[in-house]
Amino acid sequence: MSPIKTEGLVIDWTQMPTYNTIMSIAAGAGLLLLVLLARELRKKDTEFVPEGWALASGVLGFILTATGLHMTLTWPFAKYFPFDNIIFGETSLGLGVLLLAASLFLWKRGKTIRDAADPAQYVAKVSRPLGIFIVGLGLALFGIAFAGVIFQLFAAPPEEPISGAFAEYPMIEAIFMSGLFALVGLGAVLFPFALKTFSTKTLPGAVEKIVGIVWGLAGIAFVLFGAMNFFTHIGLIVNTMG
Repeated sequence: MSPIKTEGLVIDWTQMPTYNTIMSIAAGAGLLLLVLLARELRKKDTEFVPEGWALASGVLGFILTATGLHMTLTWPFAKYFPFDNIIFGETSLGLGVLLLAASLFLWKRGKTIRDAADPAQYVAKVSRPLGIFIVGLGLALFGIAFAGVIFQLFAAPPEEPISGAFAEYPMIEAIFMSGLFALVGLGAVLFPFALKTFSTKTLPGAVEKIVGIVWGLAGIAFVLFGAMNFFTHIGLIVNTMG
């Protein structure tokens, strides 16, 4: 069966590589992993099993580090969209390296965490020095969110299935994607403050709950959006091949 093509836009895909599909799923899963890990560390009536969390963090960290590093260092990655290097490449690289570090820590210090009098507080103390970088990433995500709205980025062409239905209204996708980046950024900026009350012996504080909610919502959205893009990006390629 021959591919169906629309009249109009033709893209030279040798100049337009793209794989932010798998990056989106891995980033969303990584955010959800952090939220679920925090909940697991707070439980008092179950034995913490660090190996599974280390494996999951390592898998996601490898995907994001490998793809993010390649996109960051290949300039411009997509000839007509060099800002993708910054928006997707650098942010994925940052999250990926953090997840790899978490994987190594959980694998090597799993018994120490399990045997600690307060496992959550122990992990919080180890994580505090990373707060500087995480806050910096959060501020960067705010910058991306503002850029997405001001310059109306992220809009799909009409040749892309589903997302292309909003091609005449570029602000819709710009606000949606910018909102996701802003949610992750909010959680990152609040991260050091959430660590102050992170303990097995106390109930989650207000800041912890906010971080969990915004990262949880953004994580679900990134996973679903990335999964949808496996169809929409394939459709865009089929519809725009010369």
